[in-house]
Amino acid sequence: MRDFYKPIALLFMLTACCAVTRLAAQGASLLLPSRSPRASVSQVVGICTVTIEYHRPGVRSRAIWGELVPFGEVWRTGANQATTISFTHPVKVAGNPVPAGKYALFTIPGSEKWTVILNKKHQQFGSFEYDPAEDMLRFDAPPVAASFSERLTFEICPADDSSASVDLKWESLSVSFMVEIDLDEAMEAQLKDVLAKAEPTDWTTRYQAARYLLNSKKDMPQAMKLIEESIKILQTPQNFFVKAQIQRLGGSATEGVKTLEQAIDLAQKQKPPSPMLKALEDTLSQWKLEDQKK
Repeated sequence: MRDFYKPIALLFMLTACCAVTRLAAQGASLLLPSRSPRASVSQVVGICTVTIEYHRPGVRSRAIWGELVPFGEVWRTGANQATTISFTHPVKVAGNPVPAGKYALFTIPGSEKWTVILNKKHQQFGSFEYDPAEDMLRFDAPPVAASFSERLTFEICPADDSSASVDLKWESLSVSFMVEIDLDEAMEAQLKDVLAKAEPTDWTTRYQAARYLLNSKKDMPQAMKLIEESIKILQTPQNFFVKAQIQRLGGSATEGVKTLEQAIDLAQKQKPPSPMLKALEDTLSQWKLEDQKK
């Protein structure tokens, strides 16, 4: 950080604190427009919510890179308070493991490469108190040319079910990095936790867990155990249908048809009839047709 800006920043912070104190003492709350308005962007990646909170400075006809934002110096990656990034679950950032939590997102811009920093002290004004000893992670990312953006913008763009690209765009430049979650590991931990807390009368959680295992084709014995527990608690068209699919996937086509017929019978008896009745009947017709062709 250039020494020239430090006394100005400290004066700004002192003035702001005094103003807030006066307003608080008077019982007033005054909202003022900002030249770098506060913003946030959030995206679910797998089951992890990734959130970035920042302030959006404008170009305003200024030279940005290497001038307003010096090369080779730690930047708050925005304006006012340090930009933050948070993760509700453990992730990998640019291939590096990062625990769940909230971090200050600093950068060191350069003409050929940027250094991206996740710092454990997320409550900071600017980068005046930045301490490299608090860094959780540092990695390099290349800047690339981009269409003009008047205001600093962060985007989180899903790449697939378990990863997303975090994109910083300002002026005519963009810097990106990937965030990934080990979805199998995260789901396994979540299922273990949720099932351990499920009440003995909770058929829904057991049904949902079995359906997840069925759809992801993982651990069919565990899926069958859970769906049978669900049915024992309460018989519904939904849990019988999941059981039928597990049976069919495991090679018990005849048993699967019988279970599906039980699901249809339950759906017909509901008042009014279950909205999934037609889908169950269509599935039964399809299964019988498939079995006739074998």
